[in-house]
Amino acid sequence: MTKANVEQQRHRPGLLKQTNKTHKHGKHKSKGSLETLKKGKVNVKVISKKVKKSTREDRRNQATQIRKNKRDEVLSNRRKLLEAPFMVAVVPLSTSIVMGDVMQMIEMADSEAVVTHSSEGHLHISLPRFKQRFTFVLVDTSNIFTVLDALKAADTVLFLMSPSEGIDPTGHVLLTAIIAQGLPTTAMAIFNLNDVPIKKRNDCKIDIEKKVSRYVPDEKVMGLSNAVDVLNILRKIGNQKQRKVLFRDRRPHLLAEKLDFVYKENDNTKGVLKVTGYLRGQNLNVNSLVHIPGWGDFQMKQIDISDDPHPLNPQKQDGMSEESVRVLDTADPAKQMSLQSEIVPDPMDAEQTWPTKEELDEAASASTATQGTGDKGEGEDSDAEEEFLSSDEEENSEEEEADEDDEDDAMSVPESNRMEEDPETMSTYSEAPVDKDKYDKDIDLNEEEEALQKLKEARMDAQFPDELDTPLDTPARVRFQKYRGLESFRTSDWDSKENLPLDYARIFQFQNFERTRKRVLKQLDEEGEGAQPGWYITVHIDNVTESQFLSYQGGPLLIYGLLQHEQKMSVVNMLLKRPATLDCADPIANKEELWFQTGYRRFKARPIFSQHTNGNKHKFERFFQPEGTVIATCFAPIMFPPAPVLAFKKHKDESVELVALGSVHSVNPDRIVVKRVILSGHPLKINKRSATVRFMFFNREDIEWFKPVELRTKYGRRGHIKEPLGTHGHMKCLFDGQLKSQDTVLMTLYKRVFPKWDYELV
Repeated sequence: MTKANVEQQRHRPGLLKQTNKTHKHGKHKSKGSLETLKKGKVNVKVISKKVKKSTREDRRNQATQIRKNKRDEVLSNRRKLLEAPFMVAVVPLSTSIVMGDVMQMIEMADSEAVVTHSSEGHLHISLPRFKQRFTFVLVDTSNIFTVLDALKAADTVLFLMSPSEGIDPTGHVLLTAIIAQGLPTTAMAIFNLNDVPIKKRNDCKIDIEKKVSRYVPDEKVMGLSNAVDVLNILRKIGNQKQRKVLFRDRRPHLLAEKLDFVYKENDNTKGVLKVTGYLRGQNLNVNSLVHIPGWGDFQMKQIDISDDPHPLNPQKQDGMSEESVRVLDTADPAKQMSLQSEIVPDPMDAEQTWPTKEELDEAASASTATQGTGDKGEGEDSDAEEEFLSSDEEENSEEEEADEDDEDDAMSVPESNRMEEDPETMSTYSEAPVDKDKYDKDIDLNEEEEALQKLKEARMDAQFPDELDTPLDTPARVRFQKYRGLESFRTSDWDSKENLPLDYARIFQFQNFERTRKRVLKQLDEEGEGAQPGWYITVHIDNVTESQFLSYQGGPLLIYGLLQHEQKMSVVNMLLKRPATLDCADPIANKEELWFQTGYRRFKARPIFSQHTNGNKHKFERFFQPEGTVIATCFAPIMFPPAPVLAFKKHKDESVELVALGSVHSVNPDRIVVKRVILSGHPLKINKRSATVRFMFFNREDIEWFKPVELRTKYGRRGHIKEPLGTHGHMKCLFDGQLKSQDTVLMTLYKRVFPKWDYELV
């Protein structure tokens, strides 16, 4: 019998072979034995289950369903938006445009349109042919803050350009600021394009579109010369997709269409401000807080709701009567949010007096009797529901000086490292004719000298960063007594709660800022109380002073609803950049006064600058150089990002210049900003690994004081001080290699710096 026949006759058991139970020996099977018994067997349910393949029809149905969901979402947002008229801010980008002619052309575009005016100068147009309503807000471009405030509430911005110059220099600055703040839905139009000859109209339009594409790519520029053009623009505004601005859409906001001030009965200096208009964004709860730019934070007393005074069909509503106004909600003092923005520290908290002799003797006897025992401090409650902590416990153990040392802030470079430079001359271009005889009379020589000195110091700081001369009249151990040496700037430890100034006891700090931000933003979708977006309401704002109301000189008045904790003071870190499009070449010195607009707030402060780097320590920057990027740190109210930041600089002629753009980086008082000082010396005698160094110190005691600090050189050598030589500041140093004669010996010292409390509304 062949081998093949033997293989054919061999019995092979099938799937239904009987398997007898094994003897129960009392031991459990191991994982390896179970895998051996399994031998790749698969459960019957898995085998019998059919996997349905995705066919082309299934994929087509799925894509159709996705499109339907997106369409429903867009329609729901549009219906929600159409409860209030489309708010359109008209912003001219050229000073040659006469805005009165523009508004008259818009008003007379449709004979069937219903046109009404509000007390604040807003133009309301109801178009039955489009079944849509529009509110036009004319913006005065002479004040950049007026433009920015109007666009914080506008759904669409209509930019107007002239055919002769297109966008003038003021228009370029406005576009830069508007885009940095958050650009709403846009519409571009050339006013009176028909005045250009027919053969040149296309070239004029193409040229202006190129200028516009720098800021808003792929934006179609339309003409605005007659009624047909106006209707085309209105059709585009009503049908285009609305662009989202997160910091605005996440908060309730209202642009005032009517204002009324009622004095209190027992106080002639305060009253209730009644602000009427359409609510946009989110729900407004009467127990929350509101913010008015330039005025501050306030509590609400009451919210009234009334019928829409600008309906699409005015025949159904003859106007708003007294009976149509009804109270929607009244504030509850038990649920109302507090206006407390800071903590009043107790100066006697953690205060320690000098013990008497009897107390010292008693403490000594008690310590000998209870050696090895100690008081057990109270631990923090890890289950506390409150997200922020008071900084009372962070009070400084020893009082800091009120002002920084002027010599510390001023740049001073060693004479051997300085380079001979010519002073720079700055020229400015002006279109107005200049009277040469009176030119010198209009120049402020003190301002010229200050600007020239700041330019020199900024240039020195860029070439020789942080290098200072050791003073001759003051011991270095006294001059730099607050500084310390670090083995490694990146990895060395630095306690963020060490030697905090007293101002840190007045602020609030989060245990986890990012977790709190997510929780607060999540509550926006859950809250359904209060006035709804699109309603025409009247907000009663309590305790508004008479001086604040009298300071209002017209223009857009905006109120914003605050999120939880946004009225509290803390340390805000803002990421700033100076783009080349601003044409601002002057450096900004540290602690120089700047005006900030962070989201809906506007204030002035003197921030400190630091590098935008990773790690737990960040190097202090003495100057904010052109085209640079820094983190500006100052005391300010809490603002949850994302929130845009615009930095302005006010000149002596009361003009305001946009100097930097950015966003809110974090709200973190524990951010460590470290100032670096570099002391330099020069080798006098060089041996194989040792060298005699001079000009770093000028007395023996300073050398002994700074002996533990590590040395380095500009050519990469590392070393330390071995011993002083003589009494005039010479010292013997050891290095990891032989120095070169042209090398420079450096000692790096560090000190933490803090911002000053100079927050003020503007």
